[in-house]
Amino acid sequence: MSNNQLELWNNLNEKNNLREVQGYIRNVIKIRGFENQEIEKTMLLLLEEVGELAKAIRKNATDMSIDNNKINNYDTIESEIADVFIVLNSVCNKLGIDLYNALKDKEEENIKRIWK
Repeated sequence: MSNNQLELWNNLNEKNNLREVQGYIRNVIKIRGFENQEIEKTMLLLLEEVGELAKAIRKNATDMSIDNNKINNYDTIESEIADVFIVLNSVCNKLGIDLYNALKDKEEENIKRIWK
C-alpha cells in the first residue's frame, strides 16, 4: 500500500458520510491508475463483482452445491459486497453522479409506491 493510500485509508472511519466515502474511492482509484478506465470496462467489472458476490452467497449462505475444486476462489460475502460497493462508486464517479443524491431521489420515489 502506498503512503498516499495508507493515509487515505487511515482517515476513513465510521463517521464518514457517503459523500466522503465516495471521495475516498475516487482518490484511491486515481492512485491505482484506473481513473481513465472507460465506463464500459468499469461496468463489466461491476457485473463481474456482482457475480462473485453471488458465488460467495452460494458458497456461504445456501445449501447449493459448488465445485470443490473452485471453492477457495470465492472470497467472503462481506469482501465481495465491498468490491461491488467500490466499483459502483467508481461508476458513479466516472458519470459525475453523487450517490447520496441518487439514493435520496430514488427513495423519495420509492416511499410513494405501494409495495405488496
